Amino acid sequence: MENGTLNHGVDTGSTITIKGILSLLMQNIEEQTSKKRVISLGMGDPSAYSCFHTTHVAQEAVVDALQSDKFNGYAPTVGLPQTRRAIAEYLSRDLPYKLSSDDVFITSGCTQAIDVSLAMLAHPGANILLPRPGFPIYELCAGFRHLEVRYIDLLPDKGWEVDLDAVDVLADQNTVALVVINPGNPCGNVYSFEHLKKIAETAKKNKILIIADEVYGHLAFGKNPFVPMGVFGSEVPVLTLGSLSKRWIVPGWRLGWFVTSDPSGMYREPKTVERIKKYFDILGGPATFIQAAVPRILEQTDEAFFKKTINLLEHASDILCDTIKEIPCITCPLKPEGSMAIMVKLNISLLEDISDDIDFCFKLAKEESVVILPGTAVGLKNWVRITFAVDSSFLEEGLRRTKSFCQRHAKQLLRY
Repeated sequence: MENGTLNHGVDTGSTITIKGILSLLMQNIEEQTSKKRVISLGMGDPSAYSCFHTTHVAQEAVVDALQSDKFNGYAPTVGLPQTRRAIAEYLSRDLPYKLSSDDVFITSGCTQAIDVSLAMLAHPGANILLPRPGFPIYELCAGFRHLEVRYIDLLPDKGWEVDLDAVDVLADQNTVALVVINPGNPCGNVYSFEHLKKIAETAKKNKILIIADEVYGHLAFGKNPFVPMGVFGSEVPVLTLGSLSKRWIVPGWRLGWFVTSDPSGMYREPKTVERIKKYFDILGGPATFIQAAVPRILEQTDEAFFKKTINLLEHASDILCDTIKEIPCITCPLKPEGSMAIMVKLNISLLEDISDDIDFCFKLAKEESVVILPGTAVGLKNWVRITFAVDSSFLEEGLRRTKSFCQRHAKQLLRY
């Protein structure tokens, strides 16, 4: 165990999960007698806060679908036809070509879409390029599929861009895909059109497809608008993964999609399509009535709802960055431009009795009942991920407590 007993029971190997670490942190709080309310800045689920509420159209669509008594049976394993068609039309709005319903497969959240994509690509000796920092479910799924993981570092001093030189070095004839998460989780970045084009060109040069994780699609509030990777689908095959979870603030509905954004047709070959369909035969998709609500949700959600969410996220990111500037041992390389989280760097050398990011987070939870995610969970030691998709009063209080914690643990000559 690293650092003696200071890993606090956290497995830092390939089986690490965000929910697993957050559960351990919550247990650490529950063992204390503190009467402070628990403030979680660790999980990307804003639905717990009244300010982040899904649209009435979505709620009414689900209720109407359920009460219609038409959607109590099994759906086709690849999804209801009208749901697939609606998602194809929704995604096609931002593409230079039209997707068809046959390109869309309905999944139980984006997590299942991740598993599907890796299952379809895995074969003996294959490897996959994953971003670091990234989303640990990819590594976990790769382990189950016996896919070798090769990490591509994201560059904090360049807005967390993909290190394309590293792609050229690490990709070989056995590389099946490069994963691109945009808008970025855990970094809060949004890639420019120019950088996405370079990613596509690099993937094409190396003859690998792109898995585009766009679960935070359209949640952009910085200088770069959200551009779907599928825009470059004519240049390189793209598997687009997404869901209703983040943009509509309904992660518990588990409605996701796996989409072949591939107008050149590699994923329209009959044998490939049949293999995907057979795999979906063994999966359990979202509830039928949830699927049935999707066309109305996508067609009738008012733009004002999306704008409100964006404004809340931007305001919260301002609060976060302004407060971080007041804490010497924490630095932020990039103000969030999208998604719901940010990576900030710890300067452990300025702190007493704190050995690393895991130790920092466990002691913060124990002393202040504030939960944030150790960077180790997403691939960056001595960084932490802070989720800002929370009520502003909770965010402000959680950051005040974090500042107080850092003051108490500052080395004597550096107390502030």
